[in-house]
Parts: sequence; C-alpha cells; structure tokens
Amino acid sequence: MIRFGIIGTNTITEKFVKAARLADGVEIAAVYSRTEARADEYADKLGIEHRFTSLEEMVQSDVIDAVYVASPNAYHARHAILGMEHGKHVLCEKPAASNARELREMIDAAKRNNVLFMEALKSTLMPNFTAIRNHLHKIGRVRRFFASYCQYSSRYDAYKQGTVMNAFKPELSNGSLMDIGVYCVYPAAVLFGKPNAVHAEAYMLESGVDGNGSLILKYGDLDAVLMYSKISNSYVPSEIQGEEGSIVINHISEPSQVRIHYRDGRIEDITDASQIEDNMMYEVQEFVSLLEQGKRESEVNSHASSLAAMDIMDEARRQIGLIYPADSN
Repeated sequence: MIRFGIIGTNTITEKFVKAARLADGVEIAAVYSRTEARADEYADKLGIEHRFTSLEEMVQSDVIDAVYVASPNAYHARHAILGMEHGKHVLCEKPAASNARELREMIDAAKRNNVLFMEALKSTLMPNFTAIRNHLHKIGRVRRFFASYCQYSSRYDAYKQGTVMNAFKPELSNGSLMDIGVYCVYPAAVLFGKPNAVHAEAYMLESGVDGNGSLILKYGDLDAVLMYSKISNSYVPSEIQGEEGSIVINHISEPSQVRIHYRDGRIEDITDASQIEDNMMYEVQEFVSLLEQGKRESEVNSHASSLAAMDIMDEARRQIGLIYPADSN
C-alpha cells in the first residue's frame, strides 16, 4: 500500500484524491495546508486522517511514503525536492517546474535519494494515448503533428474586471503555455523527443503572462504545430498526419476517441473503450506500478520526456519574452 501525502487543497487535488481511490494499492493518508482550519476542512471533507500545517513535518513523518505536489507551479521544485530529500517518492503535477534548471535539480534529487519522481501529465498515460502509440506505425512516415487545446479560463472574466487571480500571475510561473500549452507540448516530446528548432508566437497580457500562443517544432522530416489559449475556446480535434493516413484525436488533453483515417478512405476506430472518466487514475496507477516493480522512472512520462517538454517551453518563453521570477533564482 502506497500512502500519499497531498500538498495543495484545491480543485485538482480533490480530483486526484477521487481518482487515486480508484487505483489499487493507494491510500490518501495526509494533507498539508498552511492553516490548520483549511487542513481540517479539507481532510474532513475527503476523509483524510492526518493533517499538517508544517510541510517539513509531513515529509519527515512515517505516515506517508509518497507526496503528490499540486502547489502553484513556482513552488513545485522546492516542495518536490524537500520531499525527496526525506526519502519520499514524488508525483508532481504538471508542469513539473518553472524551468529546465529547476527540473534538472529535481531529477538530480530523485537520483541522489533513490526515489521515484514522475511528472503527473495525465493524458500520455491514458489507454487511448497508449492506443495512439501502438497504432502509430499504421500511418506510415509521420509528417505533421497538430495539437490544439484552447480553453477559456473561468478566471479570465475576473481578470478583465481588474482582479488578477493566480492563473495569470507570473510570480507563480503561470500563463497559457505552462497551464494549457503543456498538454500539446508533452505528447510531442513523448512521441518525437526534443525538436531541432522551436518557433513561438504569443499574445501577452498586461499581468505579464501569455493569454494564448502557438508553436512550430521542427523535427527534420516532420513538424509539430501547436495552438493553445486561456482566453478563447477551440473545438477542433488534434491529428497526427502520416503518408498512409492520419490519426484523429478528439481531445489532446483527454483523448477519449481516436480514429485512423487511411488515405484510401477506410476509417479504423482504435479507441480503447475501457478508459474511465476519472482519468487521473491512470497516472496514479502508473506511479504505484513503478514502485511495485522497484523502478524509479516512468518509460512514458520519463525524465527525458519531461526535460524535452520543459526545454521547449523555456525556448518558447525566451522568444515571447515571458520571464518568471523563478528564472533568476
């Protein structure tokens, strides 16, 4: 049984707890919050036994084996490394860090302490992404990967009224690329690795973060065209184009329908119907399975994939002029 301590008392952690309880061999044993009242409220609501207002005390305790880090992006590295230095395995919410320098420090801490560290990018661990990988050879030589994830933020209306919430604060390493664009970037990193070149464009908000943007990643004989936004919606599917056919993916962030459209007109549905709605369960199950096998790194959400994705986003931010306080630390 893997006992998790939770860092963060927000919507994403509630979804995580619900999904984790569907996985085998998992117990949500503890939660950390800065205030006792919030820790108690959250723990009582979700039925979590242990509550901490000191992060150091939680990671030093013997009531947990692993930490799920879902604090603001700017704190991921600090919180994850603290856990790993005390021998705790770490599942870290995406994006894993503010930049590649922080991520390398996190990976070094994992290796130094012989613990498992994995980025919790859920989509690449879902059965339907596995179906994409398993059937990719059927479309012949891949020429283009197109991914679109544009979701109007529930916090953007408040922003337009003058209230800048966390989602639009550079001091928390937020913005469209990090919060939304990563769902387009990470699959490209998993499928194709690190590109030879990156070209980025973005619309910058007055708060200092990007509202939307687009990337072109050059991989020699194929390219990736990525579009993302927190200030508009998109309803177009994503696609992997090959010389013999194209794989059409309904939602790149949560693939639930996947079909191959062959050049000769045939359509093959490769959707894995077993995929459940509480799809964060798959990242938890991957994490637990790795621990049961004594492994310290995922083959899918690998350290190399996380680094490739972060290197892409670092270069994109350099080109659009998006600088975080964490970049100078």
